[in-house]
Amino acid sequence: MADSAAQLAPTGKLRVAIAIAPSPSAQFAIKDAAGHYRGVAIILGQALAKKLGVPVELIAHNGSGEIQNSAAANKWGVAFLPVDEERKKFVDFGNAYHLLQSTYLVGPSGKIASVAAANTAGVRIGGVANTATFRTSNKTAPNATHVSFDKTDAAVAALRDGQVDALAFSRESLTGLAPKVPGSHILDGGFLNSTTSVAGPKGKPESLAYVTAFIEEAKASGLVRQAFDEMGLKTSQVAPAGMKS
Repeated sequence: MADSAAQLAPTGKLRVAIAIAPSPSAQFAIKDAAGHYRGVAIILGQALAKKLGVPVELIAHNGSGEIQNSAAANKWGVAFLPVDEERKKFVDFGNAYHLLQSTYLVGPSGKIASVAAANTAGVRIGGVANTATFRTSNKTAPNATHVSFDKTDAAVAALRDGQVDALAFSRESLTGLAPKVPGSHILDGGFLNSTTSVAGPKGKPESLAYVTAFIEEAKASGLVRQAFDEMGLKTSQVAPAGMKS
């Protein structure tokens, strides 16, 4: 426990990396009207800090790419991130707490009828740079033109203004984003089926083992399900017990 606390909270606080977006998901947090951050990652981070007996400090980022890129700079101790092979070069993953599917939100003038049809020359797909979802879209739809944005807000505005034909995000994120683009629709099926998992900077095995045990407890106790429900993510699926990333 002492080694885990020292690795996880060397500053005396548990620094939780969070990604901010206009709508919540298993990863993304939101900023409410009062200026407070709310999200699944925050609920889980607060519970982990309580277990460690230390205060929590939220370190806000614009997306998961920013979080992974800051992992080596000792800016945070734990994060909750979508898994892909590229991201494993930057962070170490513990167990999964969420089953993730990513698909496309098609704009009101878009002619894309299926996930497969997105892989067509002339189709413009927007997404947030350095995210697992956008990387996978680039691989699975190489014939399309991919347009990267630093923030989710900018990607949504581009779809609304007709600058892109579709957005690549997780299905639950798109459920919250679709009302912001009148006339848009979410495609059936997905181009990425993965997990969202607890993660930490590389080379800290004691802290990784600790957060992995924590996430398994959080699934078993119902905390993960409660966090999803609290954020309105009623259809989000909790990963099975013991599921590796």
